[in-house]
Amino acid sequence: MEYGLMYQEPNQHPVAAPREVHNHGFYPYVDNGGTVLGICGKDFALVASDTRQSNGGYLINSRDTPKTFKLSNGTVLGSAGFHADTKQCLETLEQRAQLYFHKHERQMNAKAMAQTLSHLLYSKRFFPYMINTVLAGVDAKGNGVLYSYDPVGSFGEVTQYSHGSASALLNPFLDNQIARAHQAGVDHSALPSREQAIKLAIDAFTSATERDIYTGDWLEILVVDSEGVQEIKRELKHD
Repeated sequence: MEYGLMYQEPNQHPVAAPREVHNHGFYPYVDNGGTVLGICGKDFALVASDTRQSNGGYLINSRDTPKTFKLSNGTVLGSAGFHADTKQCLETLEQRAQLYFHKHERQMNAKAMAQTLSHLLYSKRFFPYMINTVLAGVDAKGNGVLYSYDPVGSFGEVTQYSHGSASALLNPFLDNQIARAHQAGVDHSALPSREQAIKLAIDAFTSATERDIYTGDWLEILVVDSEGVQEIKRELKHD
């Protein structure tokens, strides 16, 4: 708090009077809520998300806004956070994939796309995309791969991960059911089958909608393998 000087009589000590200071700032981000998760299997990977978009509070902007996207090279992107940044990141990433295709006359593989996304996010580190993302695909051998990112491009290959408003609920569930954390006498390297992964994704979001007001309405699951991308859509809670 700053202080000004009040009028004082001669030979009197000055008296400090409080003066209010206004701090002006600019914060362009809004957390639009919602949740994404990714699960990797032996010959597939999937990304699932809800479709609810909130305004950062208790109002719902849209009940049918996707957070999972199929890219032209056959990979799948899932993104939670600020939806405008998701759209901009998706558009720029797709442009780079198209430039690669026209320059090399072949599609960018999943590993190259993962590195491209990391470079894109890192290039915006001083004014970052306020999103957390997962990228799923299959490698040259047909094995499923899944990558998880923070907003400035740090990433790693994982077997399961969740981002978004319900991630604190879903990550322990995925760690237990897929990585089999805290389970004794089991094979911790075993990966789920396609049917198991889809069922786990449905169960996870069904549970999340009971506890997180920013997750709900519809569940979209994109399953990618060497044959292409399969889309599954199911109804979630609407309240």
